[in-house]
Amino acid sequence: MADVVVIGGGLAGCEAAWQISVRGLTVDLYEMRPYATTGAHTSESLAELVCSNSFGSKLLDRASGLLKEELRRMGSLLIQCADQTALPAGGALAVDREAFARAVTGAIEANPRICVIRQEVVEIPGGLTVLASGPLTSARLAGEIGALTGCQQLYFYDAIAPIVVTDTIDMTIAFRASRYGRGARSEGDYINCPLTEGEYSAFIDALVSAERVGRRDFENGIEYGVGAGPSEYFEGCLPIEVQAKRGAEALAYGPMRPVGLADLRAERKPYAIVQLRQDDLAGTLYNMVGFQTNLTYLEQARVFRTIPGLQNAEFVRYGHMHRNTFINSPHLLKPTLQFNRRADLFFAGQITGVEGYAGNIATGLLAGINAARLGRGNDVIALPVTSMIGALCHYITHASPHTFQPMKANFGLLPAVEGQGSRKKSRHDLGMELSQRSLADLGLYLAANNEGLQG
Repeated sequence: MADVVVIGGGLAGCEAAWQISVRGLTVDLYEMRPYATTGAHTSESLAELVCSNSFGSKLLDRASGLLKEELRRMGSLLIQCADQTALPAGGALAVDREAFARAVTGAIEANPRICVIRQEVVEIPGGLTVLASGPLTSARLAGEIGALTGCQQLYFYDAIAPIVVTDTIDMTIAFRASRYGRGARSEGDYINCPLTEGEYSAFIDALVSAERVGRRDFENGIEYGVGAGPSEYFEGCLPIEVQAKRGAEALAYGPMRPVGLADLRAERKPYAIVQLRQDDLAGTLYNMVGFQTNLTYLEQARVFRTIPGLQNAEFVRYGHMHRNTFINSPHLLKPTLQFNRRADLFFAGQITGVEGYAGNIATGLLAGINAARLGRGNDVIALPVTSMIGALCHYITHASPHTFQPMKANFGLLPAVEGQGSRKKSRHDLGMELSQRSLADLGLYLAANNEGLQG
C-alpha cells in the first residue's frame, strides 16, 4: 500500500505525484486511459495536452510568466519538461505536445517511488488522497464526487482549435512575424495570414452563419452546482463563432488584431490577422491561435479556407468542444486545497476551477506538497496571497459560491502595490513590481516553512 493515492495522470496529478515522491513518500498514481477514454484525449501518455500547446507568456511582467517562474523556483517537474520541449513562440512558452507528454511520462514511470496504475477509479479511497481527475472526470467518479460533496458538479464548455499542415499554408500570402519582434527566429516565430477589410468582413459573414454542432440533451444546463447559474462557456476560451456574434469588430480587436505585426512585402497594414503557432518540434504542424470552435468539421473546412493563405490548407485536427467538469471550490475547499470535511483528501487541477496549464500544475504542486507534509506529520501550508500560486488558490476558495467561474492567472488577483492605479506606471513596470514582490514574499514564506526554493 502506497503512502498516498493520486487519481488522474494529467498535469496536476503528475505534478502532485512528483512533489510527494521527492519528499520521500510513495505514490499510487491512477490513470484510466487507455482502458477508459475521455472523448478529448488521443493517446495513453500522461500529461497529454488536449487543447493549445501554449503555456502562456514567459515574460516576467505578465501574470502567466510570473506563475511559471514561481513553479520553476518551487521545483516543478512539468515546467522543467515544458522548458525542455519548448518551441519558438515569441514571448510565449509553447511546446511540442508529444515530446512534452513523453518527457513527463518517462520521468514519472522512472521514479521508483511512483507506481502508475492504469485503472479507472470509481470510488474515492480512504486515506491520504489527491483527487486530480481533471475536467473530463468519468461519469462514475463524478457521481462519487457529487455524493461526497453533497452538490452537483458545475461545468462549462471548452473548445479546441484546428491544426494545419505547414506545407499547405500559402507563404506567398502568409508571412512570418512575432508581435513587436519578440521570438527566437529573426523572421518571426508565427505564421500570419493577413486580411483586408473586405476579406475580414466576408470571413465574419461566413463564420456567424456556419452550422454548429448541437448539444446533447443532458448538456442543456441541468447539472449546475449551488446557485451557479447556466453559464455556457468559460470567458477565456470562447469559440471563435461566439466571439464573432458579439459584434462585427470583435475579432479584429480580439484574436485577429493586427497590432505589433508588419508584412514588409505589403504596402499597407493588414486590417486583421490570423496567427498560427508551431505545434510540433519538426515544424510540420501549426495551430490556429485563438480559433477554438464548435463548427461542424465540414463547415470548418469551408469557412477557414476563406482565410487568405489557407485556401488549400490540410487540417490534421479540426476544432471541437468538450464539457469540462469542476467543483464549487469556494463551497468545498480550503486554501490548502483540502476538502473542508476531510483533511486527508486534496483536490487539484482544473476540477478545482483553475484555468490554464500552468494553473493546473500549480494546484497539483501545492496539493502534492501538502499531502506529503500531512503524511510526514507536518503542518500544511497556504501560500501567500501576494504570490500568483497563492492568489489563485485563494480565489478558488474564497470567491462567491453562487457566481463561481473558472479563473486564469492574472494580476488582478494580487493585492495592489502603491501607485497601481496611476497612469504614470507602464504595464511593464507594474507587472515587474508585482512579480518582484511575489517572488520575494514566496521565498520568505517557503524558507520559514522549511520548503526549498530553487534559482
